[in-house]
Amino acid sequence: MKDLGSNTLEIIHKRKSVRNYTDKEVSKTQLETLVKAGMAAPTAVNKQPWAFIVVNDRAALDELGDHLPYAKMAKKASAAIVVCGDLTKALEGWEQEFWIQDCSAASQNILLAAEALGLGAVWTAAYPAKDRMATVRRVLGLPKHIIPLNVIPIGYPKGIEKPKDKWRPENLHWGKW
Repeated sequence: MKDLGSNTLEIIHKRKSVRNYTDKEVSKTQLETLVKAGMAAPTAVNKQPWAFIVVNDRAALDELGDHLPYAKMAKKASAAIVVCGDLTKALEGWEQEFWIQDCSAASQNILLAAEALGLGAVWTAAYPAKDRMATVRRVLGLPKHIIPLNVIPIGYPKGIEKPKDKWRPENLHWGKW
C-alpha cells in the first residue's frame, strides 16, 4: 500500500485536461465529493468567497457548449461544476480580488479530486471574458454578485488524453533570480 504522500504526488502528476468522455453518468455522490474537495481549498482570511453550481441538466450543458468557445466538450460531458466568486463573502476594497485566487485553488482541488476518482475534467475559463461570463450568467440565472470564474466539464474519460510533462528546470531559481 502506498503512503498518502506518494498517492497525492501521483495524482498531481497524472492530472490532465480531459475533453473526451464516455456516455457513463457521473453520480450525484461523486459530484458532491468534487465540490467538497473544492471547499477544502485554502482561502484568504478563511472568507470562502465561493459558490459552486453543479450542472447536470442536458439542455444547460448543451447551451454552455454551444456558446462558450472553449467549452464545446460540455455537450459530451455528464456534468459540469461552475466555480464562482460570491462578492458578498469576499474581502472588501482592493482585497476583494483575492476571491480569484481562492476560487482558483478550489478549482484545482476539484480537478485533482476528479483524477483521483477516475473521472476526467477540464478547466474552461469564464472570468475575465465579459462575453463568457454573460453566457454563464444567462444560462444559469446567476445574480449580479456571483461571478463565474470557470466551467469545469466532468465525465468518464475515453482515455485519449495523456498527462503532459511540464517540468522545466530553467523555470526554477534558487535563492534569487
